[in-house]
Amino acid sequence: MYRLYWSPGAASLAVHWMLLELGVPFEPERADIDSGLNRSADYLRLNPTGQVPTLVVDGAPVTETAALLMLLAERHPEGGLAPAAGSGERAEWLAWMVYLANSLMPAFRFWFYSGDAPGLSPASLQPVVERCWDRIDDRLAGRDFIVGEGLSTVDLLATMLMRWSRNMPRPATEWPNIARYLRRMRSLPALRLVHAREGLTDWIND
Repeated sequence: MYRLYWSPGAASLAVHWMLLELGVPFEPERADIDSGLNRSADYLRLNPTGQVPTLVVDGAPVTETAALLMLLAERHPEGGLAPAAGSGERAEWLAWMVYLANSLMPAFRFWFYSGDAPGLSPASLQPVVERCWDRIDDRLAGRDFIVGEGLSTVDLLATMLMRWSRNMPRPATEWPNIARYLRRMRSLPALRLVHAREGLTDWIND
């Protein structure tokens, strides 16, 4: 049994979604950022950074969204959310997971928490994000998924990040292939369910 510490709409959303997609049992534990639950003494003992998500796996806390998605894909290969080790698509999957974790996720963090990056401003971060959307939009030309022929952890992570752009001057939906891709993603039952469970009503029905 897993235990997921989450906060509505935060970086935990992709992990929450994956657990629902896999259909594995887990205990959701709210560590709400807005109300400060993520700074409680109990939570900081699990994750000293106070960030979400934290997933308790076999009694031990594990952190970092991309790492958790990859770990769950490894532990539940029957879910088909990662190419098999040794397959031709495995290298692409690894590269895209690292790309999203190293490019878009830090840019969004500094956008939302400007105090973590003195000297950076939304104006300076916007081109960084838009270059990522350019690359992803090009990748999605003629494709239904970013890697392979089916849903993978790359799609879960990318879709969450696309959602985060909804209030930016140019949200991800302004790129044509991404907009087409998101129409399909938003119809997935597990994504709709995680929005309902987290009380998120914006974006999912756009």
